[in-house]
Amino acid sequence: MSELSFGEMLEEFDKTIRTGEKVEGTVISVKEDEIILNIGYKADGIITRNEYTNTPNVDLTTVVQVGEKMEAKVLKVNDGEGQVLLTYKRLAADKANERLEEAFNNKEVLKAKVAQVLDGGLSVVVDEARVFIPASLVSDTYEKNLEKYADQEIEFVISEFNPKRRRIIGDRKQLIVAEKAEKQKELFAKIAVGDTVEGTVKNVTDFGAFIDLGGADGLLHISEMSWGRVENPKKVFKVGDAVKVLIKEISGDKIALSMKFADANPWNNAAEKYAVGTVVKGKVARMTDFGAFVELEAGVDALLHVSQISRTHVEKPADFLKIGQEIEAKVVDFNEEEKKISLSMKVLEPEAAPVEEKTEE
Repeated sequence: MSELSFGEMLEEFDKTIRTGEKVEGTVISVKEDEIILNIGYKADGIITRNEYTNTPNVDLTTVVQVGEKMEAKVLKVNDGEGQVLLTYKRLAADKANERLEEAFNNKEVLKAKVAQVLDGGLSVVVDEARVFIPASLVSDTYEKNLEKYADQEIEFVISEFNPKRRRIIGDRKQLIVAEKAEKQKELFAKIAVGDTVEGTVKNVTDFGAFIDLGGADGLLHISEMSWGRVENPKKVFKVGDAVKVLIKEISGDKIALSMKFADANPWNNAAEKYAVGTVVKGKVARMTDFGAFVELEAGVDALLHVSQISRTHVEKPADFLKIGQEIEAKVVDFNEEEKKISLSMKVLEPEAAPVEEKTEE
């Protein structure tokens, strides 16, 4: 390093700096936790790790090199040890605030990594300026566990900018809402009643399942899950299942779905399979006082009237049958238009032998 002339040394000695002033210097020493700057003043400037960045435990030797030019802001002209205490992060934060104000005015979408997960939301850092995203603005739905966002890079907009009150608020929710609205618009533009589409099970309830169609959810009601009988949707579907469904109805922004595909309708060939006179097997599905309904296959039930259960007198079907019991019966009536089939068990029973009358001798 060349020696300073007497005039230059005098100029340096007479130079004055003030708290809050921005200075520029050259890095002359770097340790893990501090940086020493030659700022052209009678004393060197020092930047501690805490005044360099908000990121904890950073090894400063990995981010700054000797000889590097840096700008900083004066915190104290004399730190008690004859050095000038400087801050880099606060100067960076000032610049970042200008950047955030511009983003706020232009409604610009920003991207940053989540620096901290707090009880009430998320904290992100944009060029050393902190932005708080309240839990209510993290998503368009209630987020029970915000920890999943830790260290993740997220997009947001600045919805409130007031650095004097240290209030810079980020909003991720409105981006999600806008994105979903756009996807919904695209989805409704390409689907129509009768279309077969693929989706993912989003939620399962006692009355049906909500299917994510990639832009909007559709309801698959329990009655539309199968041509057969579904007692509990939760035993058929689980969240995350990929399904193929039929668009049954579109009403405004509501979509009704079905899995009753026409080519799988069991009544397509029922007239041939269950013609009058055919002996069939089935399981007792439910009972009433007047008879029992027998499931011949998924989606095809037949009535076994109480009078057709046995040649002997039957008071109630439950006296003779039980739910789940497999029976054999003959089709005695078939009505394709009304989708009704009548069965008889008693016609398969052998007729009782006639009682011979005794003649008097």
